[in-house]
Amino acid sequence: QVQLVESGGGLVQPGGSLRLSCAASGSIFTINAMGWYRQAPGNERELVAHSTSGGNTNYADSVKGRFTISRDNAKNTVYLQMNSLKPEDTAVYYCNAKLKRYFTDSYYYAYWGQGTQVTVSS
Repeated sequence: QVQLVESGGGLVQPGGSLRLSCAASGSIFTINAMGWYRQAPGNERELVAHSTSGGNTNYADSVKGRFTISRDNAKNTVYLQMNSLKPEDTAVYYCNAKLKRYFTDSYYYAYWGQGTQVTVSS
């Protein structure tokens, strides 16, 4: 069993900041990539930021320069620091991890958190 638990969402005014956290726990052999996605009402889920185990990161164009993804590999945790938030950042944010549960797994499997609501409004 693998769980991804997100925290840190909430209501913030435009221009404000929030920090999201996502901790992976359970039967985990190794984690490759971890990332954050978001889904606003009526929209498809989209990639926000992504981090590989080698330290490579990539961001959606809409958040570059404002959001920063980081990882604590020892804690199987990924963070998303969100600054200069805009109303259009309002969405449910989901954590994603690609991992192997067992040494014998041939592939990395994707797991999702339950989502945390971020609302940017005055």
